[in-house]
Amino acid sequence: MKKLGFQVMLIGAMSGFVMANPQTGCGLGDMVIKNPNNAIMYVFNWTTNNTFGLQTFGISSGTLGCSRANVVYDERVQEFVAANMDSLSKEIAQGKGENLDTLAELLEVEDKEAFKQKLQKNYQTIYANKNVSMSDILDTIATL
Repeated sequence: MKKLGFQVMLIGAMSGFVMANPQTGCGLGDMVIKNPNNAIMYVFNWTTNNTFGLQTFGISSGTLGCSRANVVYDERVQEFVAANMDSLSKEIAQGKGENLDTLAELLEVEDKEAFKQKLQKNYQTIYANKNVSMSDILDTIATL
């Protein structure tokens, strides 16, 4: 009986969490349940996404409704951003420039124009203060 009570509390806590954050991520669950409309469906969606590493597979491969993540940047990208901090700031503000094109190439961005527009639109977020570092810039770009 205690076990059943604990399971009910756990499901209740999970459904409360899911109701607070309807973004269950990408994966098989997101493909099967397009628009979850209640707590049970959100739990099913989230559970399916995270079963057997399917969400991880989807993010790594860019399948199952996931976009491929380039969160870990190689040394070339880090060195390029560190060496071109000032010019990148100006070019991101303008939404165009040679260094911005090079950054898009290094990051292997497919739609370069959309990438440059997104960075320009989020300039204030990327350069939140005067002392922004190379890693801050790359971390912010990764979340956009």
